[in-house]
Amino acid sequence: MELPGFAVAVWMFVCLYASVLGYPNGKVREACTSMVPCHGGSPHLSPEHTITVNGTEFKPGDNIEVHLSGPDFEGFFIQARDAEYQDSPAVGSFMLADRRRSQLLTCGRTKNSAVSHTSKAKKKDIKVYWIAPEDAPKHVQFLATVVKKYRIFWVKIPGPIVSQPDARSPTPPLHATSKAMSTSHPVSYISKPFSASGCGIMKFCIRNPTNCDPGSASCFFLSFQREESSVFIEMSGPSEGYLAFAFSQDQWMGGDDAYLCVNVDHHIHVSTAHLKERSYPLLDSENALEDVSWRLADGLLQCSFRRRIRLPAYKGRFNLDASYYIFLADGEASEGGLIYKHHRQPLVTNGLYNVTGLPQDIGGSRAPRLIKAHGALMFVAWMTTVSIGVIVARFFKPVWSHSFLFGKELWFQVHRMLMLTTVMLTSISFVLPFVYRGGWSQQAGFHPYLGCAVMALTIFQPLMAGFRPSRHAPRRQVFNWFHWSTGTTARILAVVTMFLGMDLPALDLPDPWDTYAMIGFVAWHVGTDVLLEIHSYCLVRKVEVIEDDRVQILQSLTSAEAEGRLFKQIVLTIYVCGNIVFFVAFLIAINQV
Repeated sequence: MELPGFAVAVWMFVCLYASVLGYPNGKVREACTSMVPCHGGSPHLSPEHTITVNGTEFKPGDNIEVHLSGPDFEGFFIQARDAEYQDSPAVGSFMLADRRRSQLLTCGRTKNSAVSHTSKAKKKDIKVYWIAPEDAPKHVQFLATVVKKYRIFWVKIPGPIVSQPDARSPTPPLHATSKAMSTSHPVSYISKPFSASGCGIMKFCIRNPTNCDPGSASCFFLSFQREESSVFIEMSGPSEGYLAFAFSQDQWMGGDDAYLCVNVDHHIHVSTAHLKERSYPLLDSENALEDVSWRLADGLLQCSFRRRIRLPAYKGRFNLDASYYIFLADGEASEGGLIYKHHRQPLVTNGLYNVTGLPQDIGGSRAPRLIKAHGALMFVAWMTTVSIGVIVARFFKPVWSHSFLFGKELWFQVHRMLMLTTVMLTSISFVLPFVYRGGWSQQAGFHPYLGCAVMALTIFQPLMAGFRPSRHAPRRQVFNWFHWSTGTTARILAVVTMFLGMDLPALDLPDPWDTYAMIGFVAWHVGTDVLLEIHSYCLVRKVEVIEDDRVQILQSLTSAEAEGRLFKQIVLTIYVCGNIVFFVAFLIAINQV
């Protein structure tokens, strides 16, 4: 039966926040049954800590001193259980010797049946007293889980067995301890970088950049090779923190089957996890992986393991004989193994793939196609068509005033065509992120808000132009000011919005070159505008003002303005060619992510 939504939320809060911080307050009741922390990963074998007692026999009501000691540790969890049936509930209750460092917990129906830490302060030993109950089994064994660091822990360290008088020797299997310890598999070490030979022939490979060498310091590599009822998986990439991949039924995080290789004190811990939307991975306490190997050298993190194609006994593990989108991410990790959110968009395959089917050698993209199209269309609209349209309207009235197209002056028709193109491109581009996200994005900061403002001004501007007064109407001057101010505001906001959008995870262009390129383009446009203004001013200075009512010479069609026709056409041609160069560079940049 599935947990209700509220219960799931509460459980995730406990596991993802309390356990991630190493259970600093010791409230670890979630581990009462398994004694396995919610840290994920695999417990270490060979315990460093020991449990001792001050006697080997007990009678109901007796007190037995229990002492846990060893190298520095942060957390612990102690229980007493039936030595012959260790899957049974905790037995008896405890008393504390030091309330500052230890606290009592209630597991199941037995009050004070476990002891844990009160803080993550380092400690070398803990002493408590166990009180034998009236209905105690014949043989009782003390068990302890010890956490040295977040990812370094031992589960169900076996302690001494104490027995009631005249009881026969206990049965030795200790099956519960074996079960807990079986979540850790022997780990071996990889001697050299992985090879791409066999990709597309014997194994399914994902490489980024496409066709890169897994041994290079810039190559992210993931391969799957089917072996009868299992799949052998290799993953490597330039990371000092962690690498992770996930199978997903869509291109969004949430409900995914994830696998993590995390650098913990220069040792790689390999674990499975379940992704719940955009939250911390829900790490599994039991590991379904076999033949784990790893290597950390030359800036590369490598890990490999084997997984059965079908794992019906493990909840959250997908069957590998179906098709999925595949995510590949990297990021930083703390010394204790706590992973941080990946600082850039994960690599995502462009389609659904079956890794146990026909071998392929594919790439992926860190930027979705719809977002790439969004950026490209906005670049054309606000860095090309609108800029050229403004220059034509501002400086080419006298140049093209005597040329007509479809009954209107040529400059006006060109200006109107470019501005309507801007409106069309902006409208199409505006819709694409909503199609991709399926709604509003809470992760994009101010970018979507400013984008909506730009879209509103883009629609308002041509609507206002439709009510333009005639050239000599008294309100024409007011219209001109509103038309200019609305257009200028939209252009400024559009440039700011593009600067903010370039560094968003969904379109993470090469930094800082993307910013430099945008600054260069703005400087290119401003420089062209200033050059044409200076040219116009120099021509106007040649005009001899005869009458006072001819002072408004900047809007007059003078012969002096016409003299600059060739110069303006050359500048416009160079400007358009420069815009094309910038746009091609932008397309190359977004094609690399």
